[in-house]
Amino acid sequence: MKLEGLRVLDLSLFLPGPMLTQTMADHGAEVIKIEPPGEGEPVRNVGYRTADDVSVWFRNTHRGKKSVVLDFKSPAGVAAFLKLCETADVVVEAFRPGVVDRLGVGYEAAAKVNPRIVYASISAFGQTGPESRRPAHDIAIEALAGVVSLNLGSDGKPTNPHMPVADMAGSMTALAGILMALLRREKTGRGDYLDISMQDSTMAWLPNVTGPVFAEDRAPRVKEERSFGGYSFFSVYETADWRHVVLGGVEHKFVRNLLNALERPDLIPVAEGPPGPTQEPVKEFLRATFRTKTRTEWENWFADKDVCFAPVLDLHEAFHQPQIAARDMLHRDAEGNLHIGTPIRYRDEPGTLDTTLPALGQHTEAVLRQAGYDDEAVTTVLAGRKA
Repeated sequence: MKLEGLRVLDLSLFLPGPMLTQTMADHGAEVIKIEPPGEGEPVRNVGYRTADDVSVWFRNTHRGKKSVVLDFKSPAGVAAFLKLCETADVVVEAFRPGVVDRLGVGYEAAAKVNPRIVYASISAFGQTGPESRRPAHDIAIEALAGVVSLNLGSDGKPTNPHMPVADMAGSMTALAGILMALLRREKTGRGDYLDISMQDSTMAWLPNVTGPVFAEDRAPRVKEERSFGGYSFFSVYETADWRHVVLGGVEHKFVRNLLNALERPDLIPVAEGPPGPTQEPVKEFLRATFRTKTRTEWENWFADKDVCFAPVLDLHEAFHQPQIAARDMLHRDAEGNLHIGTPIRYRDEPGTLDTTLPALGQHTEAVLRQAGYDDEAVTTVLAGRKA
């Protein structure tokens, strides 16, 4: 696998860091999860649980990893971490800025024992700036990045975003940065420090919707803009059975293919015009038309049409599509537990899901002994962990 031979120390909790290192583990990296004493990773105990009493969230962010419990309030725990850094390639942490340095496990300490290490810090706002130490999770970052203002309910008011965009943007930005740093290390022999801001990462995902901000110095008029329903052919429509479908492509060929098939070529010039209120005649026609058949009937009708059309599936339906099965994006392990598959697909050396899950601290002793600790040193670390 592509990352075989890489050793990753993961100090992060919840979603951005663990998702990043999960991707690395799926492609062969040895990921050592450094967990705090006590309950360890919080998502071990968050959300829905399967029949074997395991959190679905934990299963899908920690499969195939090793668990080592270290107490960074103990000198022995800090020393053990730095010992592991000697043979590590990557460190990932997601504390508030300043915390890892205060604990003695920051980049400077790690690079002192291993100049080749790539050390990534993921935080809400980054390590610099007036907001850097402000606490925030995903929804707050989405709010400050302008994303919540784009996510309007039927009443025209902002509503909770239903995807952890800031978490995942930070996660995938950090992954890209780490891999670039590892590639550069092949030439220079030195690692580097990555300062990844979830806010920066989220705003970097907005190039297709910043037009009114950059071109006209104004906020988007959300329901009139191209990406948010301003186009009749980029909108959601209700069907006869109170379900929904979408049109998702405004290219002229799709507009013509559909409106000719519906015997309304007179609406083609309007549909091909700019987004906004001028699209309303086409929307009115499409709203009335889509209400004449059920969602399934429309799926059948569109089957031979070259139009960007899709039914609005619920999440259960989405995971049980034949296409998802064909791509192994819903993976069932030998015990019958379900996993989200890995989306990075190589022809050679494909990723492989190791679906074993680590018990809290399961690998502490073995990893320390591999690092050269003798019985007395292991006992000292374990004692500090329990203190």
